[in-house]
Parts: sequence; C-alpha cells; structure tokens
Amino acid sequence: MTVVVLLADPPRPGLRFPDLAATSPLSESEAAELAAAMDKDTMRAVERSGADLLVNYLPEDLLPEAHRTEATPEAELRALAADALEDVSDVRFEPQVGSTTSARVGNTVTHLLETEEEVGSVAVLLGNTPFVTRTGIDSAAMKLRTNEVVLGPGARGSVYYAGFTDTIDFTDAMAPPALNTLAELARGAGHDTEFVPTQPTVETGDDLASVVAE
Repeated sequence: MTVVVLLADPPRPGLRFPDLAATSPLSESEAAELAAAMDKDTMRAVERSGADLLVNYLPEDLLPEAHRTEATPEAELRALAADALEDVSDVRFEPQVGSTTSARVGNTVTHLLETEEEVGSVAVLLGNTPFVTRTGIDSAAMKLRTNEVVLGPGARGSVYYAGFTDTIDFTDAMAPPALNTLAELARGAGHDTEFVPTQPTVETGDDLASVVAE
C-alpha cells in the first residue's frame, strides 16, 4: 500500500506563500486562496489515484503567533478536504512532528514505513505545485516498485514530490537544494533513485508567472 502525505499548513493569509504575496500582484489573502485551491486539487488527485491520503499539518502551537486563530489547523484542513472530496472518511489527518521540515518529513516517512506493516511506500507532496495529477502519482508509484527513492524536481533545485520505500538520513534532507541533497543521501544509503517530470513550483512572483505560462 502507498500512503501519499500532503504537507499542508492551514491556508491563512501571510502563512502560506508569504514571498508570493511580497513579490507578485497577489495579496496575502489571494495567496492563501491559491494555496487552498492547490491543496484541494492535490487531494482530488490522490483520491483518484487510489493511494491512501494523509494530510500532515503543523499544529497550532508550532505556528507563528501572528498566524494563530481560534480555528485549529486540523479543522481548517478537514473543511478543505470535505469541499474537495466526496468522502473524507478514509483521509487521515495527523500533526507534523519535528522542529524543521527535514525532521517532519523524516519522522512521517520513518514512522509509516517502520510501524505500519501494510505500508510499502510513502510519498510526500510538499504542497508547492498546482500540477499534481492522478497520472503523475500513479507513474511515481510504478517507479517506486523498482527504486527505493523517487523524486519530483521543482524550481531552483527544490522538490514537489519525494517517495520512499526505505529510509535515509533525514537530519538535513530538505536542505536546499533539496533535490541534490535527497539524491546524495539516497546514494549514500545505497538506494536506487529515479525521477518524475519536473513541475513548476510556487514560491515567488516569478514562479507564479511560470505556472501561468504552462
């Protein structure tokens, strides 16, 4: 069984894509709306692929104080899922554990692979591209049958997809450029690595222009 993990902070203004609002015509509220739309599209793609969806969110106490609200991150993301999917009963919602992105990705992947016997592979989606499709998820899952690590390159050496059937040293695994870092760590662990097609990722106004041009 493949579990696809969507890393998703709640789409609150100023929290999601802050650099996008600072470098494009979009306001913070509009950037948050874009993040919400991308999350919903990703959830639909995972549902259609047949993989199990796990929404991994940053708990309220780890969010910057300026972005805390009365609503919990889980409640906001459950509402997004309910709007995107016909049935959310099989969707898992779990808080991220760790002080850095590397630690959070590593804790989630390691926990699923080592403690849940039915899980054969774990794919992490960073929530930074609007171009996640069922076909793309299925293609990556096929590559994971013969490779321990599968990576999806994004802009400037980033990744939008990182799939694993075995663990690596996740201590600084997402350190920029994450694509090279992950590939080198996989090689050091003796793992075979394959890649899925590059997709535009969204962080700045220039990134958004590239996405619109696709």
